[in-house]
Amino acid sequence: MTSPIASLGPAIRSVLVANRGEIARRVFATARRAGMGTVAVFSDADAAGPHVAEADAAIRLPGNTPAETYLRADLIIDAARAAGADAIHPGYGFLSENAGFAQAVEDAGLTWVGPPVKAIESMGSKVESKKLMDAAGVPVLAELAPDEVTEAHLPVLIKASAGGGGRGMRVVRDLSALAGELEAARREAQSAFGDPTVFCERYLETGRHIEVQVMADKHGTVWAVGERECSIQRRHQKVVEEAPSPLVERTPGMRERLFEASRMAANAIGYEGAGTVEFLADERGEFFFLEMNTRLQVEHPVTECTTGLDLVELQLQVAAGVALPAEPPALRGHSIEVRLYAEDPAKNWQPQSGTVHRIELPGAVEEFAVLDRQGVRLDSGVVAGSVVGVHYDPMLAKVISFAPTRGQAAQLLAGALARTALHGLRTNRDLLVNILRHPAFLAGDTDTAFFDTHGLDTLARPLADPDAEALSALAAALADAAANRAAARVDGRIPSGWRNLTSQPQLKQYASASGEYDIRYLLGRGGLRAEGFEHVALVSSTPDAVVLEVAGMRRTFDVARYGDEVFVDSPLGPVALTATPRFVDPATIVAAGSLLAPMPGAVIRLGAAQGDSVTLGQPIVWLEAMKMEHTITAPASGVLVELPVAVGQQVDVGSVLAIVEPEETEEESA
Repeated sequence: MTSPIASLGPAIRSVLVANRGEIARRVFATARRAGMGTVAVFSDADAAGPHVAEADAAIRLPGNTPAETYLRADLIIDAARAAGADAIHPGYGFLSENAGFAQAVEDAGLTWVGPPVKAIESMGSKVESKKLMDAAGVPVLAELAPDEVTEAHLPVLIKASAGGGGRGMRVVRDLSALAGELEAARREAQSAFGDPTVFCERYLETGRHIEVQVMADKHGTVWAVGERECSIQRRHQKVVEEAPSPLVERTPGMRERLFEASRMAANAIGYEGAGTVEFLADERGEFFFLEMNTRLQVEHPVTECTTGLDLVELQLQVAAGVALPAEPPALRGHSIEVRLYAEDPAKNWQPQSGTVHRIELPGAVEEFAVLDRQGVRLDSGVVAGSVVGVHYDPMLAKVISFAPTRGQAAQLLAGALARTALHGLRTNRDLLVNILRHPAFLAGDTDTAFFDTHGLDTLARPLADPDAEALSALAAALADAAANRAAARVDGRIPSGWRNLTSQPQLKQYASASGEYDIRYLLGRGGLRAEGFEHVALVSSTPDAVVLEVAGMRRTFDVARYGDEVFVDSPLGPVALTATPRFVDPATIVAAGSLLAPMPGAVIRLGAAQGDSVTLGQPIVWLEAMKMEHTITAPASGVLVELPVAVGQQVDVGSVLAIVEPEETEEESA
């Protein structure tokens, strides 16, 4: 969709994106359409990343951690000069809201694709920004200094002053927990944003998270482009975002009041470029200012789809000095975005690292495109073969739908996600589909307590029910037999396990997040006989696909294997299986009471010493991975007999962090 303003002048010829992954690819897509050159920067961990391959030039930032790489303003500016870029786009996260970086870019004679330095400074401290907004007449929630919090203020929310995205954010309901949560929030804020400053505010258990996209030029025009609702959150991170907001749609006059407050906020700080004014609203339509993000938001695609605007293009044009028309375009249709994360619901949602073997959505999917007709868009930081590491956020992709109505957009997106071939890592895909199909979501009842109200575990249930999962395991066994048959050098046409006379059945064992499956089957003249599958007949099988007839109905199962990992996709739901080895490797056996690292990471804190008595659930080790802290607790009360790790040590997934010898019970000692 073409922007409603004049085409970009010659001021920007080449743009460096001071970021990585999905947002770097997103900016590059628009830059290429505008005829501009593109420059990437990359850490050692991102050397094989798709954003590196897609850029016209790419420059290495030595190291892996954000502090060594994407938070190094000097290295990024040097990279821009070396590559001949004349503009820097910061993306979101990292240095995107760092006033010092913006100033350094301008001092270097480069074009800063973002708001003025003073506007970033004004909104950079959430404490000071609330004071500014209060003075400008924008309704606010009172800020609390951490040392002033009392029982009467509880519950309170700790927030990082310098950042967002849920980093450094904690809910405190017990005053005795405040000091420890403040310390943890400060560490996380320092790691993510380079600034440990935090503050507190009253925490509203339920509410609606509403935000308004603003766009302002250098000539005094300020657009309130449209609102988004981002109420469904987990760990204070947005999971589902949509435009327009169901609450705003059904509340007379609310949109006008939100837009007016957002324009007041932007005018109060002389804003230019793309920004987002965030509010917390109640069901009556009253709202309070939370913060202003002086950058592009992760969820910007839903606004693009419901306005026809390319917000990145507008950022580049505004930075080049082009004037906006007096009014933004009218809103149209409905758009929903979900964030696809690499995390394992069966392991307390631990972030996952490893290889993405396949990520393939069904149908005609457009990448990084402003949809002008009903369809699905994919904004992804990974492609098949990408390796998800431990140094950055575990978001794999954003999947976005656009349709004439909200119901159509939800159905379209849920169906696309359910049929996506997603192999290699455990994800939150099932949770996303179940949310989109939930009656409360479809009714627009989506406050910030959505998961508490409807149950996170219930919403995360697998799309494939136990019967479908068992059928998928059978299909995996038959595809494996077909693969063995295809690889056989002698009599490869004979089915694996085929017998003239009845013999012992073939056995394949698989494990899933839901349970274990022992698949026993025979293939003979009478066809397939599988224990527990009396009404199932085999129609055909290849190493990659199996067709079964179940009670007279044919079903096709697509099967993909990567070592011991098996992924089965069918209309009954995706199933991830692990083939169980026939013989256990003694080297894989660990001592009882062992605490294993759930992911690669760095040990940042220890909660006990070797020889200490510990209690069930007591924190023993804190790991930092994927920009978050993860607490490893004692599996039982007893004695910490081994602690082979130290603060600062890097550990691999599965490493033994500690061993707790459980205390004897009265029955055991009798």
